[in-house]
Amino acid sequence: MKKVDIILALVTGEITAWFFYYLLKDVAVLRMESFKLILAVSFPVLALAGTWVTWLMSKRFLWIFQLAKYLLIGVLATITDLGVLNFLMLVSGTSTGLWYSVFKGISFIVATTAKYFGDKFWAFEKMEKEGMHKEFGQFFIVTLIGLGLNVGVASFIVNSIGPQFGLDDKLWANVGGIIAAFAVTAWNFIGYKFIVFKK
Repeated sequence: MKKVDIILALVTGEITAWFFYYLLKDVAVLRMESFKLILAVSFPVLALAGTWVTWLMSKRFLWIFQLAKYLLIGVLATITDLGVLNFLMLVSGTSTGLWYSVFKGISFIVATTAKYFGDKFWAFEKMEKEGMHKEFGQFFIVTLIGLGLNVGVASFIVNSIGPQFGLDDKLWANVGGIIAAFAVTAWNFIGYKFIVFKK
């Protein structure tokens, strides 16, 4: 395993821990100071352990390690996606309706643009710079389909189903974003591996 794999796994785990804490900070159990510490330590350790295990498995099946790195980049992209979404909701003061769908589309595009570079250079280790225009075009088409799935699923959950389990609009908007991210993960991995970054 390379040093960059270790560093990115630890950083992703730590960022995820703090975002998870921020997102759910109003839940009673998360108000405990010790819980913050548990998250801050356990998430990076789990991310690193998962990366190491998949690296060992990749000696037989390379795609398993690629999938693990793709998922770590996906976690960072999801956090970026939700960060931009929350920023736009905060600035506008709205978290439902047509504007939610517009904000979700913007946040998805910002996160996906950043994700391209992580997937290209880290997850799939395609270092060639030649033909990046064509490659980015393919990435964009695969991503556009993912965008349709992402915005469609999130908007359905937020605008059609509406808040459940006593959650407020903003937290439910994040739930919609998270479920949408899971919905497009498989599509994007297959498209990126076999269409965009194939070797």
